[in-house]
Amino acid sequence: MSALGYVTRQTDGSYKGTLTTASFSTPINILPNKSKSHGKQPDFRVYARGAELGAGWTRKGKMSGQDYVSLRLAAPELGDRRVYVNLGVAAGQDDPDAYALIWNQ
Repeated sequence: MSALGYVTRQTDGSYKGTLTTASFSTPINILPNKSKSHGKQPDFRVYARGAELGAGWTRKGKMSGQDYVSLRLAAPELGDRRVYVNLGVAAGQDDPDAYALIWNQ
């Protein structure tokens, strides 16, 4: 599994950090979708430098039963297809609010 960056959960339920690939690195904000009105809408919106980059949904792990956030990202910098990442506990971190953006092929 490859980490495409790292984020930290904020007290307001948002996440802030950096998305990094071989060709670019940009700060990102993952914000709760306060206008969500039904179940199919995303739980989060992902922004990079003010532009919407994607969306996220809270999912439940099949084996662990724990909630996690699954993101779908799309931008010209990411190529022709969408990129899927999950927020996972960052390896080697003692901070329970530190997450890795784990590429989910």
